[in-house]
Amino acid sequence: MNILQIYQPKGHKSKQKKEEQSYAPLVALGILTSRFLGLVRWSIIARYFGSGPQADVLRAAFQAPNALQNLLGEGTMSAAFIPVYSKMLDEGRLEAAGRFAGSILGLMIATVSVGVLLGIWLAHPLCSILMRGFVGDAAEVAAGIREIDRLLLAVDMVRIAFPMAGMLVLSSWALAVLNSHRLFHISYFAPILWNIVIIVSLTSVAYMTGYNFVGHENYYLPETLTQLLITVFVSGTIGGLLQFVIQLPAVFTVMKGFRLSLSTHVEGVRNALRAVGPAIAGRGVAQLSAYVDILLATLLVQGAVASIGYAQVLYILPISLFGLSVAAAELPELSRLATKNMTRMADRIAAGLRQGLFLAIPTALGYISLGYVIIRLIYEGGLFDADDNWLAYIILAAYSTGLLATVGSRLLQNGFWALEDTKTPARLAAVRAVISVTIAFPAMFALDQYSVSLIPGVETSPLYFGAVGLALGSSVAAWIEWWLLQRGLRQKLQIDFVPWNAIGTMMLFVAIALPPAYAVWYFTQGWFSLLHAALVVGVFAGGYLGLAYYRKMPELKAWIKIYK
Repeated sequence: MNILQIYQPKGHKSKQKKEEQSYAPLVALGILTSRFLGLVRWSIIARYFGSGPQADVLRAAFQAPNALQNLLGEGTMSAAFIPVYSKMLDEGRLEAAGRFAGSILGLMIATVSVGVLLGIWLAHPLCSILMRGFVGDAAEVAAGIREIDRLLLAVDMVRIAFPMAGMLVLSSWALAVLNSHRLFHISYFAPILWNIVIIVSLTSVAYMTGYNFVGHENYYLPETLTQLLITVFVSGTIGGLLQFVIQLPAVFTVMKGFRLSLSTHVEGVRNALRAVGPAIAGRGVAQLSAYVDILLATLLVQGAVASIGYAQVLYILPISLFGLSVAAAELPELSRLATKNMTRMADRIAAGLRQGLFLAIPTALGYISLGYVIIRLIYEGGLFDADDNWLAYIILAAYSTGLLATVGSRLLQNGFWALEDTKTPARLAAVRAVISVTIAFPAMFALDQYSVSLIPGVETSPLYFGAVGLALGSSVAAWIEWWLLQRGLRQKLQIDFVPWNAIGTMMLFVAIALPPAYAVWYFTQGWFSLLHAALVVGVFAGGYLGLAYYRKMPELKAWIKIYK
């Protein structure tokens, strides 16, 4: 039984076809494993680098090559490649599908190669523009005020990171092919390698240099931290290559008629390229918004870029697990239904939205209510201290006010892509970016004028809240984008996608689960920090899921496959 069957009235006798099963839990499992290792990776990074200059560089340097990955990666492949390829498979034209996939890969390799070479060549001017706040570091180093020139270090890291991004883009082609063949277990478990390579490399180099979490003579040496920073980027490139290569055997096993080419005359290629433009425009606008966030954050106090990065890791996690997992699993099926049964397509979109929000709602409200202890569980230790914990928590809470809108938007975009309408999501992404910057820019500088010391009378690093303004701007813009998307899709399919009753029930369960979690928080203060945090989070999650299980909510059944 799948999620669509769960929502049908009792007595409904129709049998769903195999191709209409929900694969979201399988996709989520792969993403969950990868994201868990990602949290381990960021936990280690936080303890090694804290919110120091190398941490700022690490976060900022990933943004420039991320443009290549985000513009040409999974999102664009979902909008342009999967709808065309899935329809060919559904029509039984396997040879045509293989030729189409070969041409797309050839064009991607050519485009990625040019992008990587340009990125390496233009690294210095790119960093000078995108990391404007780092430009003044050279003068401060010369004056003895600062030890690290973050701009020059970022340039070196960006030149290493562009090849890594190129490998990850090519990996998205393999992922799109395997998703269309419903081989989600391979495509979404491959990224695990990338995290493992970075984690093993980073901890090994740290061990060899005598660096550890509890203190050492090399603990604060800038050259040691810089060596670890280089390790992150070099190992990331190696991991990206492995992530791509490991998928190829499965790809060539299921694909028929594959022939690598650069031809745009192969059937389906021009249709895909017409969809690529708006998809890239939409992704480009979102990427530009991310660049603006980094650009503005570099103008704030040292550590602001790193703090935003630590908060975004947790903010993006539920978007990937509960939004993108459902979206990725559903898109091939929606693309098939778009030409057959619009009513069933609309029902499937609505069901997917309920499924995604079922776990996104407790996560968003949990971040706002219990975010401090969650961040403590994942990050605190080494150079990441209580000051860093508080600032990252406040930023996370601000981002979380828009988390439900972002998850919902990712699911609603699927409907437009399945209908081969990539222009509407792109246009609304542009609206979101403009609104975000319009709100964030004044809010950032207004909030950065205020600082708070955690313990009055004790010398601690004051917390500056400029980065919180960036997060608030993002959240407000997310809700506006969601409202515009659901209105547009409702007009196309004549259905209200907002499951108000289900949302109300989920929020009620959160409200019931929070008091016991707060009680555990109060009575276990002073316990070992990791145990304390794990108990608080565990009681909250267990309470919410327990209530859902008791009420036999269909969304829970869809995720854990408890079917009669």
